[in-house]
Amino acid sequence: MPEAPDLEVIKDYLNRHVKGTVIDTARVLRPTVLRPMAGDVSKDLPGRSLGQFRRKGKFLICELTGDRWLAINPMLTGAVQYCEPKARVYKRTSLVLELDSGMELRYLDDRQMGMVYYVDTAQLEGIYRLEKQGVDVLTDRSFDEFKAGLKKFRGEVKGVLTRGSFVSGIGNAYSDEILFAAGISPFRKVGTLKEDELERLHRQCRVVVEDAIAVLQERVGDNIHVKIRDFLKVHGKGGEPCPVCGGNISQLNANQRLTNFCRRCQPGMLIRN
Repeated sequence: MPEAPDLEVIKDYLNRHVKGTVIDTARVLRPTVLRPMAGDVSKDLPGRSLGQFRRKGKFLICELTGDRWLAINPMLTGAVQYCEPKARVYKRTSLVLELDSGMELRYLDDRQMGMVYYVDTAQLEGIYRLEKQGVDVLTDRSFDEFKAGLKKFRGEVKGVLTRGSFVSGIGNAYSDEILFAAGISPFRKVGTLKEDELERLHRQCRVVVEDAIAVLQERVGDNIHVKIRDFLKVHGKGGEPCPVCGGNISQLNANQRLTNFCRRCQPGMLIRN
């Protein structure tokens, strides 16, 4: 799932390379992901210019000329590709926008779980999950504000981080990284967190994301459709040594969600495996 670090880098790349170009044609290859609320994409999109790209939580949004918007929620396996027309068209390619620059902007999705909304301004506010999001992870929120906001939530801390209504932009991978950096078990109930743990959580939410953005800015290049996660410290590293204590990183897989953590560095596990 593309999260705030991935989408920040993709957004900046598209603003450098795609912003201001005109869509010559729009080809729909796999319509499952499309939500064409403002008209037929293949007929209504051509001739419109792509404006500023923005990120809101785990959405990528672009304003078009003529009161139109593209809002992309990649979900688990969605990706945006910017390439030459001769580049291989993957089986998972769902939408191809041919641009007047001679390049193409494509949306890819392995499992067709993402959603590409084509809407007008009035419809933008009604997009599911877009408007009901919490404070963005990169927003400068004071510790007192962070702590007060968290009081509204119950349950395990990882679930609260990934839900989006408390803090937006964080998904499965970076919640693991944030909790590892903060030394907090993903299974701790938010109501049990002490003051010093809350302070670490508040700090690491932003630090981990900003550090990841810096790494991705150096490594992504033109391959914005390729997800880079090998630099993460615990997520996806089950069975490997913990970079802090040297013990094995634990891995649990439940409800189609992978959770990685270190039992030594993140004490307080409430279930046994």
